[in-house]
Amino acid sequence: MIQKKICMLGSFSVGKTSLVKRYVSSLFDEKYHTTIGVKIDKKQVSVEGQELTLMLWDIAGEDAFFTIRPAHLRGMAGAVIVIDGTRESSFDVALSLYQMLTGLPDGQVPVCFALNKADLTDQWIIDDEKMQVLEKTGCEIVETSALENRGVDEVFQSLAGQILCMKQAV
Repeated sequence: MIQKKICMLGSFSVGKTSLVKRYVSSLFDEKYHTTIGVKIDKKQVSVEGQELTLMLWDIAGEDAFFTIRPAHLRGMAGAVIVIDGTRESSFDVALSLYQMLTGLPDGQVPVCFALNKADLTDQWIIDDEKMQVLEKTGCEIVETSALENRGVDEVFQSLAGQILCMKQAV
């Protein structure tokens, strides 16, 4: 079976851990748990008849005290960049992380943006201008809510499908 490393990236408190927990265990916890370093989970999926094991690297959130280093990303096959739709700073961090990924010497890897906390869209700061910026990246954009289990499977299935397409194109 093929194993692929997926990095969960984003600012602190955007919901990376909640998305992984919902995807892997079908659970949601209202309590906030800060990730220290990296937490790794795995999930077996089937995409277009191909069995894959996704190794989900939940990396501590980027902020003034912790910067994601290229060494954290070594060997990754794809990334989910999570944005908290209610926090503008998380949008800025997401764009910065995307820029870092596009500059890695390993070449391009598939990226999906998870616009998280879709259960709070009435509080979102994501306007048309910000959506256009994300759309210009050419990356898949999925509205997610770990609380309501909305878009969670879709973001990971989309990324897995993109990884398979890249593998077959090589």
